[in-house]
Amino acid sequence: MALKIVQMECTSCGDCKPVCPTDSITDKGGIFKINPATCTECEGDFDEPQCIVACPVDGCIISA
Repeated sequence: MALKIVQMECTSCGDCKPVCPTDSITDKGGIFKINPATCTECEGDFDEPQCIVACPVDGCIISA
């Protein structure tokens, strides 16, 4: 399963991008997206998705 960034909630702070162990988060002009083909929800690396931990906005990153 993969995660998704809710664009209406995202503040484009960029805190999520550097913590992703699979480099699944891209930034295109302040629009952040998670590649569902490579997102592992940090399974096998961390106990919880690091993008959700780093994100200052509750509910910005959800299960797709």
